[in-house]
Amino acid sequence: MAAEHLETALRASASQVGNLLLELFSNTDLLAKPDIKDGCSQFGNKNLNEELRGIDQEAVKSRMEGDLENCLLNKVDLRRQWISQMVEEVQKVVHHLTTEISYQDFRFQAIPYCDTYNENIKVLAPTQFLITVPMRGLAGYREARQQRWRFYSLKGTRLPRPLQDPEGLQQWLGVEQFLKSPGQWHEADVNIEGDIVPAKVLQVFRKLVENAIETCHLSDRVRMLMDHLVVRVVVETSAGQVELQLTPSVDIPTAWSKKAQWPSCLKRWPSPETVQCIKSFGFSLLACSSYHWQLSFLRAEQVLLEQLDEDGGCRRKCFQALRQMKEDVWCPGTRPVITSYHLQTVLFWTCEKYPYPKDWQVFSRGFLRLVRKLHKCVSQRFLKHYFVRKSNLLQYASSCELDALAQTLAFFLKDPQISLP
Repeated sequence: MAAEHLETALRASASQVGNLLLELFSNTDLLAKPDIKDGCSQFGNKNLNEELRGIDQEAVKSRMEGDLENCLLNKVDLRRQWISQMVEEVQKVVHHLTTEISYQDFRFQAIPYCDTYNENIKVLAPTQFLITVPMRGLAGYREARQQRWRFYSLKGTRLPRPLQDPEGLQQWLGVEQFLKSPGQWHEADVNIEGDIVPAKVLQVFRKLVENAIETCHLSDRVRMLMDHLVVRVVVETSAGQVELQLTPSVDIPTAWSKKAQWPSCLKRWPSPETVQCIKSFGFSLLACSSYHWQLSFLRAEQVLLEQLDEDGGCRRKCFQALRQMKEDVWCPGTRPVITSYHLQTVLFWTCEKYPYPKDWQVFSRGFLRLVRKLHKCVSQRFLKHYFVRKSNLLQYASSCELDALAQTLAFFLKDPQISLP
């Protein structure tokens, strides 16, 4: 019943947010003023409604913006309650599964249950979570000293041509890159010619997950999804179904990847102190492809999010509003083409372009900057990873879905009332 009440409240609040956005963007001249710094105009109606003539427009805008912020905060709070309820139930399931998996295979670490933030759970969408499962036994990471050709295949045969080199967020991972690597990581079930191969790791892990579901008597709540590349399961919660991507992860807290040439020179955001702090968290390597490991900076990104508004700005509110509109209106669904991670990256790039506190004092302008940046990235089908800038996060996204979203965002920027519920 609690889940049903939350869902009803979310829908009602979504309608209220839409009405307030319509009122704010239609009845004031806020959108008619060009933002010179961003290089493009904010669309809107320059002619005020008859009933607003003679009224202090700054006061009207301030009141409407305050109402909109309050309504969005209420909506965000309802979303937080809904997500928290699902995360709590998912955590218990994941803890049981990974505890059993760790008991069966030392190389996989159990994920503890946390009353507060759990760094191993990333909410990509309301019903789509990324679960990183730490692997243990590997310590003392160092970058590969020399490049070599790989001619092996997953089936053990030798290829006539070498495997493709890793690109963007990808890299090889050899046991010799660790000062400490127990014998289990040299075994043939995960290792080929000295490389720890993600597809082999996933093969072992998938079988462990299947067995753990049976052993933990969770078959009535958890079921495996057919996916040859990654391990996906669906978990039944009191708030609805949640799809989990369970991904083995090698955490490397002692180094910063050479592929992450960050930050660029002459950048004012984030501060040098924050940069130093972020790099001290290192990075991770995720097993989610056949031969190459994928770089991940979830801890570093979390630090950036936590320190967004130390100067008193409204970046977090603008991001939450963008996420809410994306989930409710622009790109809903269980597997959206744009996730919260994409929006987070849009936020980081916009914060870097607008580094000063004065740029984030007016909620509506900050919100529209994010919408314009998102529209530009979706239209061009190009969104650079914030740390590894040679990687395009939209490279493998559906072109049709991106084009449809770009059109929806264009309609919103031209006339907000078109795309609101």
